[in-house]
Amino acid sequence: MSEVEIRSPYDGAVVRRVHQHTDAEVNTALNRAVAAFEITRKLAGYERQQILSRVSQSIAAQREDFARLMVAEAGKPIAAARAEVDRAVFTFRVAAEESVRMSGEVLPLDWQESTKGNWSIIRRFPIGVVHAITPFNFPLNLVAHKVAPAMAVGCSMVLKPAPQTPLTALKLADTIHAAGWPPDALAVLNIPNEAAAQLVADERMQMLSFTGSSAVGWRLKAAAGKKKVALELGGNAGVIIHSDADLALAANRCVSGAFTYAGQSCISVQRILVHRSVHEEFIRRFTELARELPVGDPSDERTQVGPMIRASDVERVTTWIAAAKRSGARELLGAHAGEPLSLTPSVLRPSALTNTRPDMQVNAEEIFAPVCTVEAFAELDDAIASINASRYGLQTGVFTHDLRVAMRAYEELQVGGVVLNDVPTFRIDHMPYGGVKDSGLGREGVRYAMEEMTEPRILVVRAL
Repeated sequence: MSEVEIRSPYDGAVVRRVHQHTDAEVNTALNRAVAAFEITRKLAGYERQQILSRVSQSIAAQREDFARLMVAEAGKPIAAARAEVDRAVFTFRVAAEESVRMSGEVLPLDWQESTKGNWSIIRRFPIGVVHAITPFNFPLNLVAHKVAPAMAVGCSMVLKPAPQTPLTALKLADTIHAAGWPPDALAVLNIPNEAAAQLVADERMQMLSFTGSSAVGWRLKAAAGKKKVALELGGNAGVIIHSDADLALAANRCVSGAFTYAGQSCISVQRILVHRSVHEEFIRRFTELARELPVGDPSDERTQVGPMIRASDVERVTTWIAAAKRSGARELLGAHAGEPLSLTPSVLRPSALTNTRPDMQVNAEEIFAPVCTVEAFAELDDAIASINASRYGLQTGVFTHDLRVAMRAYEELQVGGVVLNDVPTFRIDHMPYGGVKDSGLGREGVRYAMEEMTEPRILVVRAL
């Protein structure tokens, strides 16, 4: 039997050894998921609702166990881990409610003389077996965003969690099975990323739902063939702070959005654009707050900035920052005054740069770390153009009290969501969530994911 070690990203300690599935086991799981779909697609709405409600209640009852597990395998600070458990409870509760709300429509067809008296009904039907691939950074709630909508519409699922964080997904699957969901209708496969990529073209699965990096996501889409694909990918989220903004609010929220959980979120604040009239004042407030952030052990109740998931990510980030500084960037926060940027091989200090250029990696790529840039702009159109010049387009925050500024930003920004007077890191789990350009395809958020996992089917009734 093949086993792999799951290690803490904070101190390298072995959390647990877990079975790694063989090719034969994967093949068996797929066949069983296909058979299980014939059961799940016939479950009544109230049956799906009851199971989802029990899952939500059970996660709530295991709140501390789930949170401690995420601290151990993902390095997520304990306060953030508890908040993620609460979000997963909400996600499954919303799915329970939405499972009995999937409505159709009656469409009259008598729009021509030859079709007089004809009419139709349109319903949405579950698409089949969903192949879900999830990342490490939200090992419970991003799994919930795949599994809960699939259950709500009656799809079976084969789930491949991130190799760093399979334990939370496996615990969630046990919770779901205990709540009454058919065991074969949710298979969690602990397999290498390469093996999961090879499964993408398998015709036994009708949909791929992937959350992860843009490079991997678009490569998987190209391999998926005819199947339906939903991609929730990365970004380099921007914030626009206008001249009339509440600077205390903006600085506080940008510190949180840029640095908590070591910036390991696809909507973490990466680029802050501040009107030049308030640029220096914002920097003063922002850096004062950032220097007070507790950094270190994720099991400490006070910690807000924990470890990076891999030591190699620390090396990558320090390389990008060094390259930016060699090209003229100035450090506002981080390793200046002779301090090392990393406190340990896996823990980075919060860092901020200014005097950067758009083509620098710290701006152009997704840094996925506790690092951001802060630059001044003269006119709103300049800030909007800077955001839109990116190949990413997930979410953007805009701080202003001017409705004209807010509406212009909403109309012109090429992103999936604009958040007014908050950072792009804002998300509640029933809202539509996803991006444009390299940031993805389709939308998550329970009801919107349910639509992605279903297909409309029309019944035409001919007049007698």
